Amino acid sequence: MSLRSQLLKGILEGCILAIISRNAVYGYELSVKLQEYGLTVSEGSIYPILLRLQKEKLIRGEMKKSPSGPNRKYYFLTEEGAQALEDFQKNWEEIKPPVDSLLRKETDHAQERNDQVE
Repeated sequence: MSLRSQLLKGILEGCILAIISRNAVYGYELSVKLQEYGLTVSEGSIYPILLRLQKEKLIRGEMKKSPSGPNRKYYFLTEEGAQALEDFQKNWEEIKPPVDSLLRKETDHAQERNDQVE
């Protein structure tokens, strides 16, 4: 698994928990909501994550009638899921600023090197 895939997997789980915490959603709807936030993820990538989150008891699924077509499985956040989301948010807030700073400095450093070459 590539570094990007590993990073995205962890971040995606937190984002999925955040979306489900606002409203129960079904798989395709979740994919659309992620896309609205700029995260393009195929449905095929989402369902294994949903399954894993269910096994970890962070979410639960419930079949409901659909106004159009077959029944849909809606996902709800559990108490454990709410705690996991809170932990994710704390961890994200702790790690994001230093990583952003490091990456900015690396970009600034690369620009300085380019300026010296010119």
